[in-house]
Amino acid sequence: MKISIFSAFFPFRGGIAQFNARLYRELEKNHQVQAYTFKKQYPDLLFPGKTQYVTADDQADPIPATRIVSTFQPFSYFSAAKKIRASKPDVFIANYWISIFAVFLALFAFVIRRKAKSIALIHNLIPHEKRFFDTWMARLFCKQYDGFIVLSDEVKNQLLALHPTAKVLKLDHPWYDHFGPKIPRVDAHNRLGLDPSKKTLLFFGLIRHYKGLDILLDAFHLLGADYQLVIAGEVYADEELYTDLIAQSSGKDSIHFFNQYIPDTAVSDYFSAADVCVLPYRSATQSGITATALHFEVPLIVTNVGGLSEAVKGGELGYVVNEPDPIQLKVGIETYFENTNQNQYIDAIQREKKQNSWSNFAAQLIVFAQNIGANTH
Repeated sequence: MKISIFSAFFPFRGGIAQFNARLYRELEKNHQVQAYTFKKQYPDLLFPGKTQYVTADDQADPIPATRIVSTFQPFSYFSAAKKIRASKPDVFIANYWISIFAVFLALFAFVIRRKAKSIALIHNLIPHEKRFFDTWMARLFCKQYDGFIVLSDEVKNQLLALHPTAKVLKLDHPWYDHFGPKIPRVDAHNRLGLDPSKKTLLFFGLIRHYKGLDILLDAFHLLGADYQLVIAGEVYADEELYTDLIAQSSGKDSIHFFNQYIPDTAVSDYFSAADVCVLPYRSATQSGITATALHFEVPLIVTNVGGLSEAVKGGELGYVVNEPDPIQLKVGIETYFENTNQNQYIDAIQREKKQNSWSNFAAQLIVFAQNIGANTH
């Protein structure tokens, strides 16, 4: 099968690029795959982090993607659509995660209609940090696609609310397996300058308000001296909010803040050091952080929002806190360490590993693509 994929790919960095690099490598084993990506994803002035691009110390997979479109240059949309159509794919897969991409992604599907099946792989349909136009843009996008793959029931329900007749397949987010092996806990603690005698909590990934790091810091303030917190990720929000909370915390000497984008080569260190990974999110659909933690056999503590409880199988692979609230989170962390058999979570994670492989994900995607009809409206 000839497949074209549009997404963030190398030289862009981040979770979406990592997801699609791994998917590309799996699909190319049995199919002819062409990757397409941005010329420019965001203007530098609008980008909240230090850089959108892979840096010299980040050994990201250099997927050979053709750069075809600039988000804020509409004249590039038509030439990009023509390039995709000229590649004559059997299936076109577009990744959707933010509404500002809706117009050109809808155009891509419109241009290839009757020539190829179009599938939308939706990471987020309605953004966590909502704007007035998000629902309208999502509806515009969805009308152009033949089928949809989602990664959580939360997104599936959002999709069907906007497009009740959508052909949709829900697949679990495959577990990331490209960050290298887990290393001994004590070695990871030594590399990061941690105290191996303490219970180690990990908050990992880009830091935005909806991810609730402030909630975790308030909860950590209430915990005992036998805990330490590792925060690993670049702030895409008000950095001063978090540094002030750390400075005011009774446990500030046990908070280790690595305020930077974590390159692929260093990811193993953080998860190998962690006893548990905490996602204190205010809202969520699904998360690549859970897919990384579970690959390293690190149980999760998550808030019961969006699709997070789905990722931990309702509590089999970690502990679910009812609300994104500091007191409830503090109690949940203590309960996890004091009143449960942590090995039961690790045993369950090991049993789930094969089912959450990229080969299974790719195989189900292909069957879905084969079984849907091409766009005829």
